Amino acid sequence: MLIESATQPAVATRDRILAAAILRFSRHAYEETGLRDIAADVGVDVAYVHRCFGSKERLFTEALRATTRADRLLADVASDPASVLAGLIFSEDGPRSPDEVTPLDIIIRSLSSPKAASVLRAFIVEDFIVPLSEKLGRPGMREASMIAAFLVGIGIMRTVLQVAPLQEPEGGELERRMAEVIACMTGETARHI
Repeated sequence: MLIESATQPAVATRDRILAAAILRFSRHAYEETGLRDIAADVGVDVAYVHRCFGSKERLFTEALRATTRADRLLADVASDPASVLAGLIFSEDGPRSPDEVTPLDIIIRSLSSPKAASVLRAFIVEDFIVPLSEKLGRPGMREASMIAAFLVGIGIMRTVLQVAPLQEPEGGELERRMAEVIACMTGETARHI
């Protein structure tokens, strides 16, 4: 019982640091986001942030993991790859609160940073492309990389740039056509076309 109560504040503080980092990385460029600012947002010493996460790069990776939840996104891929993957673009639809963050919010703010780009590259490969390739079984890394690029590109055009023809709701022609393209990339026929 004593151990539980002693570790509870540490877990809560670590979660608060991660939440503050997610907000900072989603609103500011990687280079503009400092560990001291994140520590100040939470009311802790910057040394505690280092102790919890080790470095800015590791905290950035954890922020990406927490917002992306790639393992959850890829959980059902094996059942109907093309439709499930096409549906990912629509999973973030709907009204959002000002504190709600999507993975694209963080990615867009960080693309111009060479340091963040190397972290983003490692993250997308290790947390999305490799697991996607393994779940699909047949396609290799190239096909999984093409699918990731397609989804990120459509996601940026749809949610960040808000290109009108891509503003269609879930279950429509856009999602069906995306499933067709993904099916072509995997060498299969989409099941719900």
